Amino acid sequence: MLLHLRRILAGLLALVAVGVAVLPVDPTVNVVVAARDLAPGVPLGADDVRVVAVPPSLSPSGAVPERDALGRRLVSAARSGEPLTDARLAPADPDVSSVAIRLADAGVVGLLRPGSRVDVVSAESHVLAADASVVAVREGEVVVISAERASAHRIAAATLAGPLAVILR
Repeated sequence: MLLHLRRILAGLLALVAVGVAVLPVDPTVNVVVAARDLAPGVPLGADDVRVVAVPPSLSPSGAVPERDALGRRLVSAARSGEPLTDARLAPADPDVSSVAIRLADAGVVGLLRPGSRVDVVSAESHVLAADASVVAVREGEVVVISAERASAHRIAAATLAGPLAVILR
């Protein structure tokens, strides 16, 4: 009786092993994630990202391949292990620079988010940059703006004279 029970059990285990062997393996996709906590505005290097395989259902919409992430800048900070998507990366444009500005009206900071489009204006009502992109918003009155390189230079020079204003688009 015991021998008969062992044979049945061995047969069942063999069937389970065959079933596991022939079941399709869940497919995975590669997702680029932050290798460590990352600050916004800094170009991503090979040490900043890593590739992890995840089930397709866990892959975020807009996930970018590693080759498209390297050299681009984050528009906001990312935590270690956080997937990087096209919405989190600034356009790869060599003619664009980022500059931190202090706003004249601290209340405006609460209205801004990464990706917001603004015009930057000096105290003398000169438009220093039109249709610039907000890259990061810091506590207080500081905002990081991404604009065409010449405009970013004008903004940086104007910040030496005092706070600036932005017009939301």
